[in-house]
Amino acid sequence: MAKLPKFELVHDKKKDDWVLRQEGADRATRRFDTKEAATKGGVLESAIGKGGGSVRIKKLDGTIQEERTFPRSADPNETPG
Repeated sequence: MAKLPKFELVHDKKKDDWVLRQEGADRATRRFDTKEAATKGGVLESAIGKGGGSVRIKKLDGTIQEERTFPRSADPNETPG
């Protein structure tokens, strides 16, 4: 199985919004007004595209809150969540 691209959702203090960025990229993949707007429904899955990927969702302090894999069937871990 091909390695999935890695993304992170982090808070941008300067613009006071949330940024989805692919690991190693300088530019944002997509920006959101709130973390809730980014994580509801299929918004993250849609934002990372058809190829899927792994998204680390971080808290305001920069620590990891959770990690999601899209599509779910590509998650290498057999753990819920």
